[in-house]
Amino acid sequence: MLQRLIIKNYAIIDHLEVDFSGNLNVITGETGAGKSILLGALSLILGERADPGVLFNKADKCVVEGIFLVKNGQISAFLQEHELDLEDQLIIRREISAAGKSRAFVNDTPVNISQLHELAQYLVDLHQQFDTLELGNADFQREVIDALAKPAQLTAYQQLFTQYLQVQKRYKELFDNRDNANKELDYNKFLLDELTEADFKENEIEDLDAELQVLSHAEEIKNTLSKVYFQLKEDEQPILQTLKQIQSSLMTISSFHKDVPAVAERMQSLYVELQDITGDIDRLGDQVQYDGNRIEQVNERMAMGYRFFKKHGVQTTAELLEIKATLEQKVSSVLNLDEELAQLEQEQSNLRLQLEQMAENISATRKEAAAPFEKRVNELLAQVGMPNARMKVEIVQGELNAYGHDTIDLLFDANKSNHFAPVGKVASGGELSRIMLCVKSLVAKSVHLPTLIFDEIDTGISGEAAKQVGVILKDLAREHQIICITHQPQIAGKADAHYFVYKDAAAEKVTTSVRLLSLEERINKIAQMLSGEKPTAAALENAREMVR
Repeated sequence: MLQRLIIKNYAIIDHLEVDFSGNLNVITGETGAGKSILLGALSLILGERADPGVLFNKADKCVVEGIFLVKNGQISAFLQEHELDLEDQLIIRREISAAGKSRAFVNDTPVNISQLHELAQYLVDLHQQFDTLELGNADFQREVIDALAKPAQLTAYQQLFTQYLQVQKRYKELFDNRDNANKELDYNKFLLDELTEADFKENEIEDLDAELQVLSHAEEIKNTLSKVYFQLKEDEQPILQTLKQIQSSLMTISSFHKDVPAVAERMQSLYVELQDITGDIDRLGDQVQYDGNRIEQVNERMAMGYRFFKKHGVQTTAELLEIKATLEQKVSSVLNLDEELAQLEQEQSNLRLQLEQMAENISATRKEAAAPFEKRVNELLAQVGMPNARMKVEIVQGELNAYGHDTIDLLFDANKSNHFAPVGKVASGGELSRIMLCVKSLVAKSVHLPTLIFDEIDTGISGEAAKQVGVILKDLAREHQIICITHQPQIAGKADAHYFVYKDAAAEKVTTSVRLLSLEERINKIAQMLSGEKPTAAALENAREMVR
């Protein structure tokens, strides 16, 4: 809902602030007073192109600010997506400098014009006399019918359709990659066969390197171990025997000093440990043997391993085995590609069958709702001064999409000629506005609508037709905010808030001003719309009756 509009230095507006009602707001005024200028300023904060020529004071910047009260989930999602502050009150500001530079802000955060234009569709629905309007938009036409039909399966259908698109995408990716995959298959298979034949085990090259170190130094290792063993056990004064004698000497004095037994015990432990070490050295010496054949085998195996390291750009057996596993997966996936494509093709077919059945049910629901919609719209068109006009809903089957398989067109015949054509192409600007009013009045309680703005929706009508337009606007405004620029007293009389636009010549320049009329002022202005500048008593009484 648009709560307040602030305009500074725009066209013939110096400074203006308007607080709007949440229901039916009517704007009246003499031709040329500046009613449409208000909409021009509003369009700036809706993302329209800025023209520096509209500056009232060429030396100062133009500022247009709109304050909106928002409770729409789509707006919240938009703000979160673009990392904008999420608040109940949304402040949009557009600035145009004297040099022509334009800037836009949402809650004081800079945004670009495309973002502003996208946000505007959730905030304001502006219907001007010569706009093509969304009435000719296929999505809007479908939304109108769905708002009335309420197809029960639509949500489930859309979920299934999303799954169908994912399967389709996966199939296309695999199909497109199949030729490249087949080209790579021979090379990958060659690499895999090499590694498979080599049959490296975990940490094999590292273990072979350690083994080669032992084999290459076998004589030196064996001689050193023998020497140490001899010193420990077989020398003229073996170290083990010496330790045993020391331990025995300590035991002889253990009763004379309380700390000696502990030292003797530690010496005994040392002797036992050294005995174990001596045994290990003896065993190691027996195990180490020089083997020329084994050295040759190890060198050959390691040379093979290092060739593979260099070829694949790795440094460890683990990395080489990881490459082998990757090659196995690649080769396997290509070999299984045709099978996977066949499975995906079958899955697509099954999903499509389900979607077609659901789309048929959705279509039947829409067709059932179309007839009463046509009847009610045509009744409303007669009420708003278009008695010969007819609207028809055409639903034809097309390709599956996110909403079923229906192509929905609202067709229009202005003169009972039975020559129906798309409404956006054959209806005039005034007719389009009234058609849109009739359509939206039927779906207003079923769908979210932003602030609806109608600029001279009353073109070409008067009397009873204008009165009926006012009745429909009033009824629509019970659920939605409406701003309507009109010349018709019958419409002005239905307003919840009546604003009068006038030119103020008191200053050096003529400026446009707006004021909210009191009850008596409303009656007087409506009477003037009925009978002229000096309304008659009958006109005043008629005006009073209109605003009751």
